[in-house]
Amino acid sequence: MREREAVARWDVAIPPRPSRTVGVSLAGFRDRNGGRVDMRVVPHPAVTLVVDFGGGLLVVDTAAGQQQLTSLVAGFTHGALHVRGENTACVEVRLSPMVAYAVLGTSPVELEHGAVSLDDLWGRDASRIREQLSETRSWQDRFTLTDTLLACRGEEGPSVDPQVAWSWDRIVGSRGRVRIDELAAEVGWSRKRLWSRFRAQTGLPPKRAAKLVRFDHAAHRLAAGEDAARIAADSGYVDQSHLHRDVLEFTGVTPATVAREPGLAVDNIAWADTASARPTDAPTHTRTARHTRKGGINSEEHNLRSPTDYRP
Repeated sequence: MREREAVARWDVAIPPRPSRTVGVSLAGFRDRNGGRVDMRVVPHPAVTLVVDFGGGLLVVDTAAGQQQLTSLVAGFTHGALHVRGENTACVEVRLSPMVAYAVLGTSPVELEHGAVSLDDLWGRDASRIREQLSETRSWQDRFTLTDTLLACRGEEGPSVDPQVAWSWDRIVGSRGRVRIDELAAEVGWSRKRLWSRFRAQTGLPPKRAAKLVRFDHAAHRLAAGEDAARIAADSGYVDQSHLHRDVLEFTGVTPATVAREPGLAVDNIAWADTASARPTDAPTHTRTARHTRKGGINSEEHNLRSPTDYRP
């Protein structure tokens, strides 16, 4: 029911093929009603980039105050965050922390306090892509324009350490239930070094990242109407109260309120291909983005005989 209601409000467009950049997912949204939109942003394990071409401003409310933006980038938000607008039409991009630094040109650490203007990060590129999207008639062409820009911007960007990539894949594959001590041992680093490198390159300490991935799975199961006690037991929470505290910490509201969020309902349509949304086992390999001066960002799977292959 909630999914049908969300779809009734939004035209949702999905690219016909995956992004050329591993770790990038795109979707298009247009408000069918053409009226006022007020949505809570439910945290998820990706950096979010929104390019609005509907002609209006996006009003972002956070604990730090209110911002009026034409396009925005939001890091791994937590707590109360609302986005409001009118006549909303946008391309939304979700960036894995494995490629966010390269594509955005800034460390995700700089985004930890909420949302920033895309114009502040990209300058003329931000206004140019907005103009191009507004002048383009088909969603497929909009996706092509956006994806090409993302790939070009990521060509010279830094790649994450393979140890960090391994750790991220383990966190996502275990749905946030892996112990950080285990990750450090697997890649041959001290816990302190893993904490420092992981946070610098992804924007989150590994324990916080695991907590966010676990919450993301739990939130989508709540939106699907599953029992909170069962979700808590399956997801590694101590009890239902533990789940309640995590939901409150990440969103500022109760699990019952999160379960009714339209944004979570539409996720199953717009972001069905994202790794965090799929029920996967712990990975036997890690998939990262390789950055080269000539080839840009290319998909490459590294078959790992053992995570200790990363040890110096």
